[in-house]
Amino acid sequence: MKNKKIAVLIPCYNESKTIKKVVTDYKKTLPDADIYVYDNNSNDKTDEIAKKAGAIVRYEYKQGKGNVIRSMFRGIDVDCYLMIDGDDTYPAENAVEMCDYILEGKADMVIGDRLSSTYFTENKRPFHNFGNKIVRFLINKLFSNNVRDIMTGYRAFSYEFVKSFPVLSKGFEIETEMTIHAVDKNFRLVEVPVTYRDRPEGSISKLNTYKDGFKVLKTIATLFKEYKPAVFFSLAALLLALLSIVFGTPVFIEYFKTGLVPRYPTLIFSGILMMLAILLWVCGIILQVIVKKHKQLFELYLNNLRKHE
Repeated sequence: MKNKKIAVLIPCYNESKTIKKVVTDYKKTLPDADIYVYDNNSNDKTDEIAKKAGAIVRYEYKQGKGNVIRSMFRGIDVDCYLMIDGDDTYPAENAVEMCDYILEGKADMVIGDRLSSTYFTENKRPFHNFGNKIVRFLINKLFSNNVRDIMTGYRAFSYEFVKSFPVLSKGFEIETEMTIHAVDKNFRLVEVPVTYRDRPEGSISKLNTYKDGFKVLKTIATLFKEYKPAVFFSLAALLLALLSIVFGTPVFIEYFKTGLVPRYPTLIFSGILMMLAILLWVCGIILQVIVKKHKQLFELYLNNLRKHE
């Protein structure tokens, strides 16, 4: 669309094998867009190759994809942001369609959905396939949604989303954080099935299946607690209450039969568990009120953000 600015954002760490092709492909597909390569301490001359290919190269010295995206979102002001990985796993054929959704105001975040396309046949790392399914299941169940691809690195964003998204994650769990934020804050989401191809020979994934997978699961648990505290703390309270009943019931049965309480430590322990359960439940209610207030303030912030565009 005329007079609308697009930025292609490519976070990179040692992608010398593929970065030239990625920059060239997206320059052809989106000739009016600015191509930004953010180098994250590469030692294989990724930055030099990107510059020669015609990209605007910037640097982020704090290691981690989340840190790179924080710098991107803070430092660039455009109407549409298209984020891709520098490993040449996402063909450029869907780029125009994804950007159009943003520029036409039909979406705040467009997700390049690999899992409904070729991901499971192209990806040669079976634990990555399993991990994607687990993360998708947890996010959709915990946050009552139906996003098909949670962890894709191929996304388009509106200005409002980018400038209102608080980047907290430092690493690969950033995609999970983006998805949860968009769902919780009622941003308009659109998923576009995209072709996925595995990394070319010689290109090595920076994602550690187990280490980064654990970080993603930890992020889901943390965000569930922060975004839905009433449910989180109610579940914890319910668990403690059930334990209290299990330990306390025999003591009360014995008391009603004999009028005696021979197991005082068990009774005290049961009482403490029930008190903790009540405290957790009350904490959840209080925190949920705070979360609701934060959502109200966030909506007001978005209104002001629109006025200044």
